[in-house]
Amino acid sequence: MIRRVTVPSLFPPPTYSHASVVEAGTRLAFLAGSVPLDAGGDLVGPGDPVRQAEQVIANLREQLRAVGSDLPHVVATEVYVVSGETAVLSAVWEIVEASGLSAGPHSSTLIGVACLGYTGQLVEITATAVVPDGAPT
Repeated sequence: MIRRVTVPSLFPPPTYSHASVVEAGTRLAFLAGSVPLDAGGDLVGPGDPVRQAEQVIANLREQLRAVGSDLPHVVATEVYVVSGETAVLSAVWEIVEASGLSAGPHSSTLIGVACLGYTGQLVEITATAVVPDGAPT
């Protein structure tokens, strides 16, 4: 269903693939950015990008389950981190790797940005995932 491609003529990515190919006829879910808010709308982990990344992944998993998918079916992500420091971006990426998102490995972009939508928000992840056959429509 998903063919992950690492291009031999390009520099090999550490824990993701260059491209993910999904066969025609497969259902895809395009998810809005997952943010570090709890169910009550409160920011989780103020000032802590690692804790926020953990909450973002938990929320992303809930988004995926709601459409009949899960983390291993993610084919692409964009990971936004409010920081210009590679150490901070790497710390967030470690959470992404540990989550199972990179099990594919999926295609991903890690981006340092100036700010995100909620006050105090340091991390956001958007995703595209395959919805497996048999999942509710």
